[in-house]
Amino acid sequence: MNFTTEVEAANALQADYQKLTAEIKKKIYGQDDIIKKVLISIFSNGHCLLVGVPGLAKTLLVNTIAQVLDLKYQRIQFTPDLMPSDIIGTEILNNERKFNFIQGPLFANILLADEINRTPPKTQSALLEAMQEKMVTVNGKTYPIKKPFFVLATQNPIEQEGTYPLPEAQLDRFMFSIYLDYPKIEDELAIVENTTSGKEIVLNKIITAEQILYYQKLIEKVPINRNVLEYAVNLAAKTRPNTEHSHSMANEYINWGAGPRASQYLVIGAKTNALLSGKYSPDIEDVKEVAVSILRHRIMKNYKAEAEGISIENIIQELLK
Repeated sequence: MNFTTEVEAANALQADYQKLTAEIKKKIYGQDDIIKKVLISIFSNGHCLLVGVPGLAKTLLVNTIAQVLDLKYQRIQFTPDLMPSDIIGTEILNNERKFNFIQGPLFANILLADEINRTPPKTQSALLEAMQEKMVTVNGKTYPIKKPFFVLATQNPIEQEGTYPLPEAQLDRFMFSIYLDYPKIEDELAIVENTTSGKEIVLNKIITAEQILYYQKLIEKVPINRNVLEYAVNLAAKTRPNTEHSHSMANEYINWGAGPRASQYLVIGAKTNALLSGKYSPDIEDVKEVAVSILRHRIMKNYKAEAEGISIENIIQELLK
């Protein structure tokens, strides 16, 4: 990647983003905002959780994104009987009476954790170290995972039968929690027309691992004004009940709020959003654009909010005013 200036590199990122979006839209209809959020999480070096009822093309979306990125891709179908070793890998005794480590599907660039909340917490937590440290430890030995590494997980709503809620520590590892809703009628018409006509859709690979790593470093270097930085940090602080900076809504309706990781993701997400939108530095609007997806899974509402029918999204929108 030979760019003479960082402005040139930023322009190249925006051009690659437009190409990626156009390619993904060949298969995914009417999900523009969701496509953008998933790509923001990839360029921000974050993980992404897609939440929605079965049949909303969550798995197809991740498959399509994996196809347009020139990266090693693995899929794990999470089931109630899945064991940690099925994800990480296992040690096998060879002919020389020595143990060889056989890598599991976790050792990929993009890992689709399909229906992640259908497996018990013990297996869910096998992903924790990998998501945070980009490595796994087996019997005291550490095995690095090749970068870039993203977990794109799909989850059914927790009210559904046979689901286990994700532990808070694991939820916090995800940069975004993105909710998918039913498509609009015109989008559904396009989906049905294109998927029942036998038409072959060929997707081109747009971007390599090397380019993604370069763009991740570029985004980290993006300058940010002090007032935008303070806005992001104060926004996360407002969610923490009974603290110096807490909002009255937080004191009334929240059990616990977002930690410092939320502030970090608000800043890096705003930087990425700015570059993808053709700006060279983020403003407060960029923070607001990524805020709901970053905060919604880091805030725990209390019984009063439940009783009054106040959602997490209602609380966040109030904090953003």
